Amino acid sequence: MRIGVSGANGFVGRALVQALCDAGHDVVALVRRHAGDTDARATECVIADDDFASVAAGQPALPPCSAFVHLAARVHVMHDNATDPLASYRAANVQGALNALEAARRAGVRRFVFVSSVKALGEHENGRPLREDDVPRPGDPYGISKHEAEVALRDACAACGIELTVVRPPLVYGPGVRANFLGLMRAVARGVPLPLGAAHAQRSMVYIGNLVDALRFLATRDLVTDGVFHVTDGNDRSVTELVAGIAAALGRSPRLVPVPVAWLRAAGALTGRRAAIDRLTSPLRIECAHLRALGWAPPFTVDEGLAHTVVGLAKGGGA
Repeated sequence: MRIGVSGANGFVGRALVQALCDAGHDVVALVRRHAGDTDARATECVIADDDFASVAAGQPALPPCSAFVHLAARVHVMHDNATDPLASYRAANVQGALNALEAARRAGVRRFVFVSSVKALGEHENGRPLREDDVPRPGDPYGISKHEAEVALRDACAACGIELTVVRPPLVYGPGVRANFLGLMRAVARGVPLPLGAAHAQRSMVYIGNLVDALRFLATRDLVTDGVFHVTDGNDRSVTELVAGIAAALGRSPRLVPVPVAWLRAAGALTGRRAAIDRLTSPLRIECAHLRALGWAPPFTVDEGLAHTVVGLAKGGGA
C-alpha cells in the first residue's frame, strides 16, 4: 500500500515513516526541506510552502496513494510571538489541512487521516475522561484551529467521497522529545528537587511507539474507519507518578517535595507561568474507546515507553 505522510521529518513523522516502511508499505514523505534524515526507503517530496497550496495545485504532483496521514501543523508553543496567533494557526492548520486534502484527492486516496489534538476538545475534563463524542471547547488558538480543521475536513471529505479519520493524541513522548518533557527528564537526571510531590491529578499521555502503531493501524485497515479516535497508553499517570517513572528508568531515586498544589498555582500566577502549572496540576484524561473497539491495543507500556525515552539522557545525551 502506498501512503502519503506530511510532516515526515518531524518528531512523529520520522517514527511513522519508519514504522510504515518496516511494515512493507511504500511511503511518500512530504517535507518542507531536504534535511537528509528521511528514511531512505521512502520517496521524499519537498514542498514549497507551509500551507500546502503548491502541492494542492499539483506542484509537485503526488504519485497515486491509497491513504494520506496529515501530521504537518503549526504546533502549540508557550510564548507565541505572532501578531495574530489565531490567524497564523488557521492559515497553517485549517487551510493547510484542506490543501493537503486536495493534494491527497488528486493522488486518488480513499482515506485521509488527520492528526488533530486533545486540545481540539479542550484543556480540562469535567470529572471524567473526555470522550470522542464530547462537545469541543478548545481553549487556545492552537486548539481552536485544530477543531476548525476537523469540521472543515469533515465537510470537504463528505463532498469528495474520502473517508476521514481524525486522531486526537494527548501529550506525546518518546526518544527525541523536546520542550517541557525534556526539561523534566533533565531535572530528574540531575537530581533536582521538584516541588511536585503533591500533584496527584492524572493526565493521559501516549508513547510515540503507541501513537505511530495506531496511525499505521487506522491508515491501513481494510474496513471503513470514518470517525474520531483518541489514542493513549491506557495508563494515565499524575506528574508525581511520571517523575517516579522517569527516575526509575534512569536508575535514580525521585526527589519530590510535597508542595501544596494551591501554593504552586499561586506561584504560577505570580511568575506568569499559570498555564504551565495548571497543566501539571489539573486532570486531563481521555478515553480511547473507539480505537479499542476496533481491536487495537497499545504495544508498549508506559514503563517501556519511558525506558526508551530516557536512553539518550542515560548515555549523557539530550534524549
